[in-house]
Amino acid sequence: MGNLESEDRNLSLLGPGAATVSADRELSRSQIRIFVLIGCLVLLDGFDVQAMGFVAPALVRAWKLEPAVLGPVFSAGLLGMLVGSMSSSLVADRIGRRPVLLAATFFFAVCVLATAAVHTIAQLATLRFLTGFGIGAVMANAVTLASEFCPAARRASLLMAISCGFTAGAILGGVVAAVLIPHAGWPAVFILGGLLPLALGPVLVRGLPESPQFLAARLAAPAGVKSSWQDLLRNGRGRLSLLLWCVSFANLLNLFFLSSWLPMLASRMGYSDTLSVLMGVTLQLGGIVGALVLGSLIDRVGFFRVLAPAFALGAVMIAAIGRPGLPLTVVFVTVLIAGACVVGGQPGINALAASLYPTRLRATGVGWCLGIGRAGSIVGPIVAAQLIARNWSADALFLFAAVPALLSSIAVRGMSRLKEPNS
Repeated sequence: MGNLESEDRNLSLLGPGAATVSADRELSRSQIRIFVLIGCLVLLDGFDVQAMGFVAPALVRAWKLEPAVLGPVFSAGLLGMLVGSMSSSLVADRIGRRPVLLAATFFFAVCVLATAAVHTIAQLATLRFLTGFGIGAVMANAVTLASEFCPAARRASLLMAISCGFTAGAILGGVVAAVLIPHAGWPAVFILGGLLPLALGPVLVRGLPESPQFLAARLAAPAGVKSSWQDLLRNGRGRLSLLLWCVSFANLLNLFFLSSWLPMLASRMGYSDTLSVLMGVTLQLGGIVGALVLGSLIDRVGFFRVLAPAFALGAVMIAAIGRPGLPLTVVFVTVLIAGACVVGGQPGINALAASLYPTRLRATGVGWCLGIGRAGSIVGPIVAAQLIARNWSADALFLFAAVPALLSSIAVRGMSRLKEPNS
C-alpha cells in the first residue's frame, strides 16, 4: 500500500468529513474547485517563469545591451527556484502547505510587479532571483497539496494534468508578450504577470483549504517531532531518494537544454526562423499531450512501467532530431514525441515524488526533487552553449542531448527494483 493510501485512515482523526477528501472515488465539487485554483496558480507560475525570455529581445534593444549580459539574469531566476523549492518545502512540512503556498504567491506577485520598474541589470537579476524563489516555493507546495486531495485511482493523471498548466502558462506568456510589447513595451508583461497572481491571491485565501492529510499527520505525530531533509535518506529511503534526484536532475537538464536551444539548432540546420520557432512550440505542445497520456497510463499500470520506457523512447527521438535529410513532417513528429516523453515526463517525476514519501516528509521530498532538478535546468543551457562554442554539429548535439534521457530511463528502472508506490 502506498504512503498516501496508508495514511488516509488517519483522516478519521479530523472527523468523518475529512476522510472523504482522498477517498478512491469520483471527484467532488470541492475537489474540483481546489484543483482549478491550484491549476490557475500553476499556469501563472509558468507565465512568469518564461516572462524574462519573452521580453529579453525588447529589453536588449531598449537598454542597448549585448544579449550575453542577460545570462546572469536567467541564471538568477533558476537559482531562486532551486532555493525556493528546497527551503520552503521544509517549512511546509512543519507549518502546513496552505500558509506557505499563500505567502509565496503574494511574494512572487509583488516581485514580478516590481520588475517592471527596474533600471539596471543588477536590479533585474536580484528581482528575478526573488521571483524564482517564490515560484519555486509555489510549485513544490502546489504539487504536494494537490496530491493530498487526489483520489487514489486518479492521482497521477490529475497531478500531471494540473502540472500541464505550467507549460500552458509558458505558451500563453508568449502570446501575451507578442501582443503587449509592441503597444505598451516590455514592462507591461511584468505588470500583467504581477497583477494576475495578486488578483488570484484573495480567491486562494477564501477557497483553498489546508491538506487534511497534513492536519491528520500533525495530530497523530508525537509532540516536538520535526522533519528534516536528512530524513529523505533514512529508514531505507536513501537509494530511492538519490535515484529520484538523478532522474529529476537529468530530465530538467534535458528539458531546458531542448527548450533553450532547439530553435537555434534548428536554424543552424537550415530551417527558416518561422519553422525553428514552431519546432520549439511543438516541443512544448508535445509536453502537454504527453503529460495527459502518460498520467492516464500511470494510473493503470504504475509509474515505473510507464516512465522508464517513455524516457528511453525520448532518448531515441531526441537523437533522431538532428539526423540530416529527414522529411519536415517526420522532424515535427519526432520533436512532438520527444516533447511528450521529456517535457511530459517531468510532471510524472513530480507526481512520483509526491507518492514516495509519508505526509510528514512529502513537501520536503517534492521540494528537494524539484530543487535538485533545477540544478540540472541551470547546467543544461550552459553545457549546450559551451558545446556550440566548440562547433559541435547539430547531429552531435542532439546525440549528446539523448544521453540524459537514457540515464533517466536507467535510473527509473533502478527505482522499480526498490519500491513500486501505488499511483
